[in-house]
Amino acid sequence: MNSSTHPATPLAERMRPKLLTDYIGQQDIVGPQGILFKALQSGNIHSMILWGPPGVGKTTLAQIIAEQIQLPFFQLSAIESGVKEVRQVIQQAKALGKVILFIDEIHRFNKSQQDSLLGAVEKGYITLIGATTENPSFEVIHALLSRCQVYVLKAFTAEELKALAKRALNEDEWLHSKNLIIEEWDALIQLSDGDGRKLLNLLELIAGHVHENPAKINNEFVKNIVQKNIAIYDKSGEQHYNLASAFIKSIRGSDPNAAVYYLARMIEGGEDPKFIARRLVILASEDIGNANPNALLLATSCFQAVNLIGYPESRIILSQTAIYLAGSAKSNSTYEAINKAMRVVRDTGNLPVPLSLRNAPTSLMKDLNYGKNYQYAHVYENNFVDVEFLPDQLAGHQFYNPGNNPSEEKTRQQLRNLWKEKYGY
Repeated sequence: MNSSTHPATPLAERMRPKLLTDYIGQQDIVGPQGILFKALQSGNIHSMILWGPPGVGKTTLAQIIAEQIQLPFFQLSAIESGVKEVRQVIQQAKALGKVILFIDEIHRFNKSQQDSLLGAVEKGYITLIGATTENPSFEVIHALLSRCQVYVLKAFTAEELKALAKRALNEDEWLHSKNLIIEEWDALIQLSDGDGRKLLNLLELIAGHVHENPAKINNEFVKNIVQKNIAIYDKSGEQHYNLASAFIKSIRGSDPNAAVYYLARMIEGGEDPKFIARRLVILASEDIGNANPNALLLATSCFQAVNLIGYPESRIILSQTAIYLAGSAKSNSTYEAINKAMRVVRDTGNLPVPLSLRNAPTSLMKDLNYGKNYQYAHVYENNFVDVEFLPDQLAGHQFYNPGNNPSEEKTRQQLRNLWKEKYGY
């Protein structure tokens, strides 16, 4: 390798260890006393799910396992692959005798895709290694999960991140030629957020911008380089909450331009699309509600679509939904109604339900007048009968006050026609 020329392969890939002894982190699993270390020593490897945050070595560990036990290694991405690709690997596994199949982001496989793996895993044609950043209890079907050992991989500690960086600085020819001297580690460690791949990407970015040799690297230098070249986004820190807050408040404030800007900030920063979609569902009910009931339908469809598709295409669906919600009429009347009702419940306790509204599944309950004199609304004119549904102590209490928008004005008029002055409509 010509050390003066930047390699085409990313540093994180160049530094991927080939041996378990070179693997940094997860020592409770792969260390000399770890269950996976002992399994590899015995050659008795089993199907497994590697669950952990991004950049902690899930793919690397799968490749090391395949190399150590000398089995053919196949790799699929759940974003790009489906049942067809799985079946192709199964056919090859039957011909070869046994293979390791590594599926990255296995949580993105739907039920039918996961089902397609069951037979081959059960019969031993395939040793499955699935990688996921999501809780496999919720994202992997039970039948497949029961055939796999789940290993929880942890984010790198600060000391482990330093060890990764020092190895790269010493062993990578191009990076070593830059002669970086890390005087302060705080910014590198904080911006990496326990993600080894992110750390190595940052090192490579910094090395590409130094003009001195040797080059002294401090916190200010790191932050300046990062701010000029990538979106700074800490998914568990203040920036995460600030951008999410600005995104929601822009939609609430009916500004689609600001909404799509903050959406782009979150996407560029690597935010989980499901987190964004969940916030849109909540907003559709809290801030729009019955001013436009279609908003909740669209937001829910957006959440379902994002779960099926993922990045990069889901950015389009998120953008459509955010812009629609920003342009919609707004009302928080249903949000206020449930909050008001819950305050009253806390203040008044368990008031008795009127006898006429109680369920009466037994003869004893009927004898106690449960359900007696209940008036079935549908047998009355306009499917309505003027009776008291609230407990006596709360009779006539108004919780819901329709918002000032065309949709809820119709609701207000309907309620006024039915209840007259009772609830103040």
